[in-house]
Parts: sequence; C-alpha cells; structure tokens
Amino acid sequence: MKESEIVYLFSTSTTKTSSSMLVFFLKIFTTTHAIIIELLVFPHGSSLSNHGTKYSFFFLLIEMFNGIYILTEAVGKLMSSSMGLQDYAKQNVMISKFLALTSMPISDVSSDVTIEIGASSFALHKFPLVSRSGRIRRLLIEAKDATISRMNLSLIPGGPEAFELAAKFCYGINIEITLSNVAMLRCAAHFLEMTEEFVQKNLEARTEAYLKDTVLPNISNSISVLHRCECLSPVSEEINLVNRLINAIANNACKEQLASGLLKLDHNFPMKTMPNIEPETPSDWWGKSLSVLNLEFFERVLTAVKSKGLKQDMISKILINYTHNSLQGLVIRDPHIVRGSLLDMELQKKQRVIVEAMVSLLPTQSRRSSVPMAFLSSLLKTAIASSASTSCRSDLERRIGLQLDQAILEDILIPANSYGNNHGTMYDTESILRIFSIFLNLDEDDDEDNRMRDESEMAYDFDSPGSPKQSSILKVSKLLDTFLAEIALDTNLLPSKFIALAELLPDHARIISDGLYRAVDIFLKVHPNIKDSERYRLCKTIDCQKLSQEACSHAAQNERLPVQMAVQVLYFEQIRLRNAMNGGHNQFFFGTINSQFPQRSSSGAGSGAISPRDNYASVRRENRELKLEVARMRMRLTDLEKDHVSMKQELDQ
Repeated sequence: MKESEIVYLFSTSTTKTSSSMLVFFLKIFTTTHAIIIELLVFPHGSSLSNHGTKYSFFFLLIEMFNGIYILTEAVGKLMSSSMGLQDYAKQNVMISKFLALTSMPISDVSSDVTIEIGASSFALHKFPLVSRSGRIRRLLIEAKDATISRMNLSLIPGGPEAFELAAKFCYGINIEITLSNVAMLRCAAHFLEMTEEFVQKNLEARTEAYLKDTVLPNISNSISVLHRCECLSPVSEEINLVNRLINAIANNACKEQLASGLLKLDHNFPMKTMPNIEPETPSDWWGKSLSVLNLEFFERVLTAVKSKGLKQDMISKILINYTHNSLQGLVIRDPHIVRGSLLDMELQKKQRVIVEAMVSLLPTQSRRSSVPMAFLSSLLKTAIASSASTSCRSDLERRIGLQLDQAILEDILIPANSYGNNHGTMYDTESILRIFSIFLNLDEDDDEDNRMRDESEMAYDFDSPGSPKQSSILKVSKLLDTFLAEIALDTNLLPSKFIALAELLPDHARIISDGLYRAVDIFLKVHPNIKDSERYRLCKTIDCQKLSQEACSHAAQNERLPVQMAVQVLYFEQIRLRNAMNGGHNQFFFGTINSQFPQRSSSGAGSGAISPRDNYASVRRENRELKLEVARMRMRLTDLEKDHVSMKQELDQ
C-alpha cells in the first residue's frame, strides 16, 4: 500500500459515534523510518446496517530521526458482537494486507480464536487466517456467530506441525519448504483451501512450485516425498500427489536405465575427441532408497516401473533388497516370544503379507530367470514358516524346480512348519518332493525349453554326458543324494517319505550310486527298527552295478543291508574282477564315466584302460578277499533264510 493510499483512507474515513470509543492495540518500534500506529474506532452496540457507516483504518505515519524509539499502547476491543461476518472478513483482509505492509508484531495483539488440533491448541487471530484460508473463512460464515472463539481442525493432514507452518504462512512469516515438509504442506493447503482464489502465491501455489522444480525431476527426492505421503492419506490420494510421485519415479528410473545403456556404449566405443569418462554409476543405485516405503507404496512403484519396461534383473535386485530389509527384523525370532502367542501370530502375519506380496511381484517364471536361487529359497522358507497361501508356496516351488540345477544343499534344506507338523520332522520333504518332480516333468512345450533344446541339439548328442540336459540331471541327482544323506539323520522321518525321494530319479539320472548308498546306510543306522519290507524296498533303490569298488567292499560287510543285496553286490564285484583280469571293457558301470558312456573313438586300444599285468597282484589279492567274503555271506544266508521267506510273504501281501 502506497503512502497516498494510506492518506486517502485516512481522509475518507468517517465515524458516527453513538457510544464510547475504544482504541485498538498497537506496540511497535523503529530506528530511523516508518513507525505506524493503527487506530480502529468501533461504535459499541451498533451495527453496519443500522448506521450505514463505513468502517476503515486510521493510520498515523510518524517519521523518527536519529534512532528515536517511540512506544504507543492502546487497548480496546476489535469488534462488536453484532458486526456482520461478511464485512468482518472483508475488513480482516484489509488488516492482513496492512500488517504485511507494516510488519506489525501481531503477537502483541490479543488472540480472538483458538484452533484445536488433537491435544494441541493454537491461540490466534481471525483476520490473518481468513485472509488466506477459504476453509476457516467458510466455517466462520457458516457459524453465523461473530463471537465464535474456538474451532476444531483435527482432521488436517500433518496434524499440529502442518497447521503451525500454515498459520505462520498466513501471518506473513517466511517458512522454508523442504523435502520433509512439502507433502505435508501441500495436503494442509488443500485441506485449508489456501488457493490463489484468496491471495496470489498462496501456500498451495508455493508447494506446487517446489514439487515441480525440486521433487518430481529427481528420483531420490520423489521417493523421499512419497515416503512422507504414507501418513497423509486420504488427502494425498485425493490431490493425486501419490500417483504423480510414483509416475515420476517410474519415468526417471527408465531414464536412468537408458542413460546407463548409452554410457556403456560410450565405454565400448569411445570417441577420439572424448575426454576422460567418469566412473560409471550403477543404474539401480536408486533401488535401495525404495526400502523406506511401506509395502503398499512399494508394490505400486514396482508395478509402475515394470509397466515402463524396467529390466527384470534390476527388478530382482530391488525385490531382494526390499525383502531383506523388511524381513530382517521379523525373521530373527526373539527367544522370549512364546510360540502360538498373540505376538508370535502377529509376526507370522507380517511375514506372510510381505512374502505373498514379493512373490506376486517376481518376474515371469523361466528356467533362465534373473531371480537368484538363494532368494527364492529364502522366500519359500519364510512362506512355509508363516503359513502363506498355497498358491504362493506353489509359485515358489515351481520357480525353484525350474532352476533346480543351480541349487545347492542349503537351498533345499527347508525347515518344516512347526504348526501342524504331526511327525515333528526337521525338513519339509513333501515340498522338496514336489520341487524335484517339477524339474523332472518340465513342460516340453515351454518356449524357452524348446529354444534351449534346438540350440543344444545342433552340437550335442542330447543323451551324452556333455549335453545340457544330461549335465543338469547329473547335478540334480548329486543334489538329491546329498539331501537324502542330510535328512536321513532325522529320527522322526518316516521311511515312506525317504523311499519316495530315493525312488524319484530315473535310472539314467545317476552315473554312480555311492551317494545314494551312503544316504541309505545312514538312514538304516538311525532307524534300526524299520520293517524288513521297508528295508528291502529302500535298498532296492540302489543300483549295485553303479557302486564303486570302495562302496562295494563296504556294502559286502554291511550287516544293516538285507542279505539279498549283499549277495548281489558280491556277484557284481566278482564280475568286475573277472573282466579286469581278462582286460575287457566292463559292460557295467563301476565308478567311471567312460565305462558307462564310452568315448566316440575309432581306436579302442587308446581308451586309457589299465593293463591286467600292471594290476595283476592287486586283482589276485582282491579275489582272495572276495572268496572269503562269499564264504562268510553263505553262512549268513543260511542263518537268514527263514527271515527271507517271511519277508517275501509280507511283500506278496
């Protein structure tokens, strides 16, 4: 407001006084220039409609020189109870503009309204609030009571902190908009209706400018502000702030991916005139920042980046990082928490929600999936422990089955769920059985499987030991044998469960049966009281032709094995020795790959076979030991003949 406008207001102001005059309050100081004292004169007990008077301000501009300080105080009432709210609001707008011009210390003026927000209350003045907030102005008008002194705004997003900043803004105090408060202020501005309709550059416009200039163009800033929106629902959704931030993150993420790809091209094909290139920044550097988001916002962000074409390997890294951070505090169980208690059930529920959400966000199932086996295994373990849905567990089991040839023992040692585990077994053998079955029964019509087959058939005999298919099966067979040896130590494991796993692989899957023999021997040692029929069926899974010499020697003296198997082992061992003495190639496999899969070579003599002359002494010694063992086994056979008859009868039943 210019000086001429102030003089005009002063000269045109008229008063028609019907009662005593009250003077409005002012306290201000200045050094060398402008001290303004405001004097409002209101007639007591009169109204605008009765007197037709026009109320205005009285301003006195006093210039002080040489640092003179002047203090003036006047105490009075701001308005009469009968003043109309419409005119009161208009006059307060004028007062607010005047105070902004003069920088009057409004804190020295007695408050006339108290704003309540939860347990907090703010003693404020109506005129600066109604000048910028449409909501407060409307509430005052709808109240039809000029003397209203208390208002409740507990529903304001951001609570007392947001309102305090908004109130300061109404008073003309400069507030700093930052990443930590911009979402809160934007929602508060919407709630209080602080729009351009009432004053230019209102709080809504100020926050929008900050969002467009600072937040939305930057992926880290967008994630930070999105995190702040978690406690601002539903207002943050109503003003579309959440969707804008999520879209900004997705767009910027794809830009980062594109920029990273171009940078790699620059590294591969550098220009001669190009200066030294700065070290490459990983394109997924921002993925770790997503761990601050709650599960709902994280799901929405990941869905958005997937729809924008973000690479699957990058999505996998983001999922792994978020899952690790989310489950880290939940997986580590407090020993003081009682199983089955409310706290324990609550932890299980949180785990279940997180795991099911992560599984739903995993990339498409594939044998060449970018999701690491260790991560899939950890998800399945948590899914079983938290009693996740059947569809969730089945999805994970299939994913693991498709990549089973990449697994290690730790990946398939999946603890059984303690709830509903009637037998008290250590590991979930049923889940492992399904996983191995998935690997063995891969869909032949799968596109990627067909593509791998087409490529491999060009260079390999598909059943040869060097083919991709056979190599994968051999890895899986070794993995299963190692797993069987581990679970054999479980005293609560039923023989039927162990036998089902031992019989799972086809005959061609194992080129050597030593691992399976070791697992069976451990199981028989830990479970000495199993039925003879179960013992026989278990040992029947072992192919004696594929036992090494060391395993045959051990089996021949193993009293835990049925006598039929011991005799069978001795028989094949005798054939092996006879063939070795004759210098011929063994038609059975006894521990070397070449004998099971002979090399495709035209020269049979150059196969690397050991000469019988060089091994003659060793063969004679082994033959003598074998004859002694045969004699001993014949004695055992006589003693166990009755047991053998009863066992056959039981098998027939």
